Amino acid sequence: MIKNKTIVVKFGTSTLTQGSKKLNLPHMMEIVRQITHLHQAGFNIIIVTSGAMAAGRDYLNHPKLPPTIASKQLLAAVGQSQLIQTWERLFAIYDIHIGQILLSRADIEDRERFLNARDTLHALLDNRIIPVINENDAVATAEIKVGDNDNLSALVAILVQAEQLYLLTDQQGLFDSDPRSNPEAKLIPVVKKITNHIRSIAGGSGSALGTGGMSTKITAADIATRSGVETIIAYGNHKNVIIDLAYGKAIGTKFDVQNDRLESRKQWLFAAPITGELIIDQGAENAVLIQHKSLLPAGIIQVTGCFSRGEVVNIKTLQNKSIAKAMVRYNSDALNLIKGKKSQDIEHTLGYEYGPVAVHRDDMVIL
Repeated sequence: MIKNKTIVVKFGTSTLTQGSKKLNLPHMMEIVRQITHLHQAGFNIIIVTSGAMAAGRDYLNHPKLPPTIASKQLLAAVGQSQLIQTWERLFAIYDIHIGQILLSRADIEDRERFLNARDTLHALLDNRIIPVINENDAVATAEIKVGDNDNLSALVAILVQAEQLYLLTDQQGLFDSDPRSNPEAKLIPVVKKITNHIRSIAGGSGSALGTGGMSTKITAADIATRSGVETIIAYGNHKNVIIDLAYGKAIGTKFDVQNDRLESRKQWLFAAPITGELIIDQGAENAVLIQHKSLLPAGIIQVTGCFSRGEVVNIKTLQNKSIAKAMVRYNSDALNLIKGKKSQDIEHTLGYEYGPVAVHRDDMVIL
């Protein structure tokens, strides 16, 4: 078990409603109890929650609406506030604060918004606030939707570099055939690699209230494991399922990682186009190469090129030797203004700040 590991837990509509037409508060209370246990033990927990439309339908007393996207967005708009208030009330029993984040595909694909979302999530976790995430269904169109909260949870796990992703549902896990039609179906405890055969045995949606099925969970597991995030599909009603999974108990179906998280990041950084250069002084060189620290603005002597926040640059020594490739926290204009200055002067100089470092150690690959 990894101490203080980061875990993303996704709850499907069927898990939160327990098959009814509204949120099941006793079961949600049990979920909160388990997450509180792990939170107090030092784990970083992020919730990806479905259930907004179900909550909206119940709050409006199950109105008859035309089968349009606007009707779904209406239910999501009404239900989103009901859903987050429910999570908030339940966690307040344990004096735990939560923070809501609504995301769409545009937030993931746009570099600036991606970095802002990542920074917000890390800020919440650093301050021991549990992030509660849902897709922004009230405004998302088909073009900007992630599609379902299974895939959203995988993207969130990658966003925060989580160690594990739990997809909790009304199924025990992945079976070798559909257990609803074949009583002889057997649970697959471990999937080493997601193949076409694995995809073919994943059935459709098991719930009339949800939008995802086993096939979307397989897709999510594929996305996550390729980026180094171990993924587990498990039965949401299993007693102490979240706690037991966090401490390594074998439940449901585990999907092994296909690539180490750091290795995946290195591959991306190595492949990314270089958009500029940072020339650093001897002190910064020692900090980066010997002390394995982040690069502070104070150590930057020269900035060349025109680049945006989140693009990749070369880090060079005074002898013009490339020592690292890195993703920058600030654009070239900003770095030109704060180079050579102390971190505490960033906000005064720019009028804003994205943290005290120019390049974080996690966003750097030594050459």
